[in-house]
Amino acid sequence: MTRYRHVLAAVDFSEATDPVAGQALDLARRYEAELTFLHVLEYVPPLDLGYEPVVAPDWLPDEQELLAAARARLEELAGRLGAREAHLRAEWGHPRSDVVRLAEEAGADLIVLGSHGRRGLTRLLGSTADAVLHSARCDVLAVRIG
Repeated sequence: MTRYRHVLAAVDFSEATDPVAGQALDLARRYEAELTFLHVLEYVPPLDLGYEPVVAPDWLPDEQELLAAARARLEELAGRLGAREAHLRAEWGHPRSDVVRLAEEAGADLIVLGSHGRRGLTRLLGSTADAVLHSARCDVLAVRIG
């Protein structure tokens, strides 16, 4: 049986967050492993209207504000679950590729994430869980949601 040393929970602040983080916390405590809660904010470039705006729209949130808000949500999650020992990390990127990259950088040997068990077109197009499962070099636990 594998003895995990570092469990990384990839959370997206959906309904899957608490079950995923809770499962990761249970495993980290069982194996006396490090625990990281990770949220990858996906950068969506502004819509190209074919011209440069005269002024930047003030209704667009600042990237640093979004990152700070994600970190605050991770802190709230860790507090709610009693996971004071968890490392908290929020990064800009693409969840499908950067969850694996950031897990490798952190030295994680288990990635825990949510899977909605979708079928049809969504399944055909793929999901973050599917991409991580097929590209990670460490174990991956997909917590089924719904």
